[in-house]
Formats: sequence, C-alpha cells, structure tokens
Amino acid sequence: MTRVKICGVTRPEDAALAARLGAHAIGLIFAEESPRHLSPEAAVAVAAAVPPFVGRVGVFVNSPASRILDLVRTLGLGAVQLCGEEPPSILRKLGSVPVIRSIAVADAESIEEIDAWPVAAHLLDAHVPGRHGGTGRTVPLELARAAVARARHPILAGGLSPTNVGTRIGLLRPFAVDVSSGVEAEPGAKDPDKLAALFAAVRAADAATAEPTA
Repeated sequence: MTRVKICGVTRPEDAALAARLGAHAIGLIFAEESPRHLSPEAAVAVAAAVPPFVGRVGVFVNSPASRILDLVRTLGLGAVQLCGEEPPSILRKLGSVPVIRSIAVADAESIEEIDAWPVAAHLLDAHVPGRHGGTGRTVPLELARAAVARARHPILAGGLSPTNVGTRIGLLRPFAVDVSSGVEAEPGAKDPDKLAALFAAVRAADAATAEPTA
C-alpha cells in the first residue's frame, strides 16, 4: 500500500477532507518563503482538524532546532521534514523526533547525500536552483529509480498529480508519495475533486501492482 502525504495544507477543512479520503499524513509548512506558509497560530487550527491515526508533519527550511521542537510540542507533530541546508548534526539536537530528510535529486552525486542522513525516511524531490521544494517538477525517471533504491522509506515528491501519480507508483514503487500543488485550486487551497481523483489513482495503481495471492 502506497502511503499518501498531502502537503502545504493551510485550511482546516482541507486537512479534514484529505484525511477522510485516506491521507496518512498532512504536511504543515513553516518556511516563510513558501506561499503555503503557516503561522503557528494558523497551524493550531489546521492541526486540530487532523483526526487520530493521521500524522501531522512539520516542514522546515533552515529553522533552529529549538523552534522545531517548540512546534513539535505545540502542535503534536509526529515527524518533521527538513528541506534546507541543515547539517546532519541537527539530528542530535532533535533527539527522538522522527525526521524526514528532503533530497533535491539533481544528478547521481546528489543521490549520495542520502547516505549522510540516517533518518526515518527520505523525501525525493526535483532540484531547482534556489528553491526548497514546491517546484511542481517531477524527478527524472532514471534518477528517481536510483534514489528510491537507495533511500530509507522513500517518499516520492515533485510534480505529482492525479494524472501521473499512478504511472510513477507503478514504475518506482515508493513507500509513499507527497503531493501539494497537484491537488490545488490555488496555492494553499486544495481542490476537492483533484484530491478525490488523486486517491482514486493511488488505489488503482496499488491494485494494479499488487502481488497475486495463491
């Protein structure tokens, strides 16, 4: 079963809908550069709409460990996603908090960064100079295949939508997919029809790639 993280959620009603449709995690972005950035106050309302057994993931870019830990406690975050130029040494400061490391997959050399991050999962995103995710671009297929094979619990991101997520799941078989702009009406506002279509596509892809039973 492919897990699904819906990221860049800014409205409580979108968090609740994504959870009802089958999301395993909701991503809350705390990077001010993002149009989907949440203030801590706004994040409280979104986090409160996430039901039990659905994870809340905080997404950070170059934030101090102290700020990350404050938001983990305030919002009950189940994991944090690091997307900037943080050094691996930040893991010691975050202690037992599960960490997802975002890897910008640009070439074979960039994939080697995976080995420097002994984390709970690696998120594999497209590389665009000067950007920390949210590019709407897909990772080139052969690079994505190499990265998925090397990563721990690989989370495939970058330009996924209802129209291409099934094909990518079938070709790459990631642990999870991360979708944001591909299910939006506008930045930060999710489109209910696109969300429903995405989960239908994921279920269809899983059914098509399921191992036959004896």
